[in-house]
Amino acid sequence: MPLIVDGNQVPSRWLERKHSARVHPLYGGGARSKCVRIALINNMPDSALEDTEFQFFELLDAASEDLPVFLKLYSLTGVPRSDRGMRHLNSFYFGLDDLWKSDLDGAIITGTEPHHEDLKDEPYWSHLSSVLDWAERSTTSTILSCLAAHASVLYSDGVNRHKLPDKQFGVFRSNRVRAHPLIENLPLAVEFPHSRWNEVRETDLVASGYTVLTKSPAAGVDMFVKKRSRSTFVYFQGHPEYGSQTLFKEYRRDVRRFLRGEREAYPTMPVGYFDPKTMELLSRFQDDVSVDRRENRIDSFPESACEGLSSKWRLTASSIYRNWLNQFVRKEERSTVASFTRAGRIGHDSMNGEIA
Repeated sequence: MPLIVDGNQVPSRWLERKHSARVHPLYGGGARSKCVRIALINNMPDSALEDTEFQFFELLDAASEDLPVFLKLYSLTGVPRSDRGMRHLNSFYFGLDDLWKSDLDGAIITGTEPHHEDLKDEPYWSHLSSVLDWAERSTTSTILSCLAAHASVLYSDGVNRHKLPDKQFGVFRSNRVRAHPLIENLPLAVEFPHSRWNEVRETDLVASGYTVLTKSPAAGVDMFVKKRSRSTFVYFQGHPEYGSQTLFKEYRRDVRRFLRGEREAYPTMPVGYFDPKTMELLSRFQDDVSVDRRENRIDSFPESACEGLSSKWRLTASSIYRNWLNQFVRKEERSTVASFTRAGRIGHDSMNGEIA
């Protein structure tokens, strides 16, 4: 079934990838009632805006299988944008005024690159707070990715994030620690990418009523949930949506920042991601540029390091998102049965009245 993108305009990169075969703009509201309706609130910076959009399109497309998914794109007001970024948002995204009046089943909220130690000082904080309030009362379930997860637990329960000594960067193995419908039929150990400088800790989360589903000996809590008003919030500290080359692109970006002098230390390689031969190649490049630090040295960065990278976590990610989408179907089925039962009781009572 198609991934249906609202707005009569589908981002060209996705159309090129799919050759228009499985993605269709929505004409009119007729198809809407037959779909699971999701808001993708994409707040990533311009450098990752379209990549993130594409990653979630791919993940939802794989997870949906025969289930039609209606997707509507939004972004927070207050996230710094270039002219190009604003043109993209104006072409394919809806404003928050539209979100408040939309009839949607669920939402996916991404993070963005922070510029302040205290997330409450970010220029988009008030808008994000309003979106979180909306999600609590207006969705059946909402997924929060990385920084959005940190912002949500801070806003709702005052759970602070903690600075890590180095970037938590790479592909980490996590263990299932509790049964839950979202991780049904998953292996006991799963792997997901992480890319963050901060963490929220298990002890703080549990004390505030969160349920941890997966955690890693090396990377800490991975996936956790909490019921909020009428919605189940699903939190990821990692990035199950990442494509095979996303960590590579982030590593190359961080190397460029080092060469520009925007960071003091050379970035640590993502763990569990490159094979030994590639790691040796990248280490030689690091040795060379560390003694001759110039921005134009990025031109000799070994691009071949991205060849053959696998996204071994994608099947697991698709399974989790499939389970997530299925909860909306089960909810609809329960509502239909309940309506049918109520209607049956009314008819039965009326008949008894007439007979009496």
